[in-house]
Amino acid sequence: MRPRKLTLGMDRFSGLYLWVALIILFGIWVPSTFLTFSTVQSVASLQAITAMTGLAILVPLLAGQFDLSVGATVNLTTIVVACLQSRSGWAMWPAIGVAVASGVAVGGINAFIVVRLRVSSFIATLGMATVLTAVISIISGPSQPLPPSSIAWNNLTQTQVFGIQIVFYYLLALAVILWWMLDHTPAGRYISAVGGNPEAARLSGVRTNRWAAISLVVSAGVSGVVGILYSSLNGPSLTFGPTLLLPAFAAAFLGSTQFRPGRFNVWGTVVAVYILGTGIQGMQLVTGVQWISDMFNGVALIIAVAFAVWRQTAADASRRRALSRRSKRRSLADGASSSGGVASESGQLDPSGNGPPRGPDDDVSRTPANSPTSSSS
Repeated sequence: MRPRKLTLGMDRFSGLYLWVALIILFGIWVPSTFLTFSTVQSVASLQAITAMTGLAILVPLLAGQFDLSVGATVNLTTIVVACLQSRSGWAMWPAIGVAVASGVAVGGINAFIVVRLRVSSFIATLGMATVLTAVISIISGPSQPLPPSSIAWNNLTQTQVFGIQIVFYYLLALAVILWWMLDHTPAGRYISAVGGNPEAARLSGVRTNRWAAISLVVSAGVSGVVGILYSSLNGPSLTFGPTLLLPAFAAAFLGSTQFRPGRFNVWGTVVAVYILGTGIQGMQLVTGVQWISDMFNGVALIIAVAFAVWRQTAADASRRRALSRRSKRRSLADGASSSGGVASESGQLDPSGNGPPRGPDDDVSRTPANSPTSSSS
């Protein structure tokens, strides 16, 4: 039995080690600005929107689908909820309901195009993102809508709990709900099965098209909620949604290397967002430049995808080697069994040690031909 190597969980928890390393690095580099509670507040609140967008992307990724319209859907619901309140005089909760419904409707259209018309999810959602950009321009008109001014609307995300804005706790609640749904319910297992091996899932009786469609609708619904929270936190924006796409995908792929390597998972995505957020915040405090965010997220996405592909390739190679060794052992066992049978037929001892089987004409008292008795006679 081979002794186990001490890995310290590097295969599953390397992100946590990297996060601690970044905190130590920037804590030593710029301690007066980085090691403050305001930095904690900033990272926790600002990255919550990105993390929720990453969770929206995560669901279709688990089902083997891409949703590139997430950013545009966030933008759509941001503008819808703001226009209904500031221009049409709607109350907050009815406006929120219509905004979420508009996001779900986008997911339904995506699902129809992908499942019924059999268009690649990559192409379908990319085209939908462009269509939504035009729809947003139609709704908003020539100018960006003013943010609603009600106290309830501002308190929706800006209320502080233990010194941190409540939007961070919304993220935790959403993460728990999706974690429970994806990891502890039949629906989550069906979605993972569809993404892992759709043909095997179909042969097992799983309705692959249904679950692919559901994943796209859930993604758009979560994106609708994200847009509402962003509008309450920062005000309506016509361009913010697409900027969420790159960091959200980077977090999803980086998260697939954590906790459950090789599989997109909720907590890996959340941790990945805050690893990237911590690195970006530290680099901005050190350099003072704003473009560091785009560069950091782009490099992280390339590295995360490359590492995920490498890990999957290594896992497949290891699986093939294990199957080859098992096949060789089975062949050797079959060969040994066959040689035992041949030995018995040739008159040599069989594996049981009882000698060759004797026929009815064999006489145990028969004297060998070269015995002294036979020679004297």
